[in-house]
This record gives sequence, structure tokens and C-alpha cells, in this order.
Amino acid sequence: MKSIAALQAAVTAAAPFDGEPSDAELDAIETEMPAILADVVLLDAQIMTIDRTPTELDERRIRRARRRVLAARRDLANLTAAATDTTVAGGAA
Repeated sequence: MKSIAALQAAVTAAAPFDGEPSDAELDAIETEMPAILADVVLLDAQIMTIDRTPTELDERRIRRARRRVLAARRDLANLTAAATDTTVAGGAA
């Protein structure tokens, strides 16, 4: 009977994983960090109101956090679109 470890090399064709993210992955995380932090702020605002009725201040905090999430996602989408536009050669005439 063969162990699973003996079959792992046959199944995994990619380079061995060393446990650390690559430079490209770290760059992607850094680029997405404003959107990630905005999501965290929104979750914090929502978690504060889980066990109680939201006050007017809570509603404002959540609304502000939602706008921040949307702005961060918009900026990230624009940044991604701008990077794609500059790297793609040619186009419709």
C-alpha cells in the first residue's frame, strides 16, 4: 500500500512551495490593502451593532464605512484598468 506522501510528487507538478508568498503576491496584497482596510472598518462598525439597536451615530459610522469601501474598490478598479491599458499594445483603430 502506497502512502499519500509517495503520490504527492506525481500529483503536484508545480515548483515546491516554500511557505512564503512571492514578490508578486506581496505586491498584489499591498495594492489591495486600502480596500482590505476599508472592509475591516465596515465589519467593525457592523459588529458593534449586532447585539443592540443602531443609534444615529452607528448608522452614520456604517454609512461612512460603506462609502469608504466603495471608494477603495473604485480606486482599485481604476488602478487595475489603468495598469491594463498601459501594458496592452494595440487596440481598435
